[in-house]
Amino acid sequence: MKFSRRVAAFVLAIAAFMVFEWITLAFNLAPGHPSAFYVVHGVLIAVNLVIAACLGVIAVRAWRSGRSDDA
Repeated sequence: MKFSRRVAAFVLAIAAFMVFEWITLAFNLAPGHPSAFYVVHGVLIAVNLVIAACLGVIAVRAWRSGRSDDA
């Protein structure tokens, strides 16, 4: 499956937003919750950052392949 450059840019923007969103959440977790709260949110943050990294890699590869097809 091939992505157009527009789709690749959109997926890269989503990945960047996910990183921003989850890192912001990590810094805004208020103290005073039970330990399970932090464990669950830590797992959510880690999983979503891995998903964002995968999306970023896919988008960059799609962007590069779109450039080589244009030449």
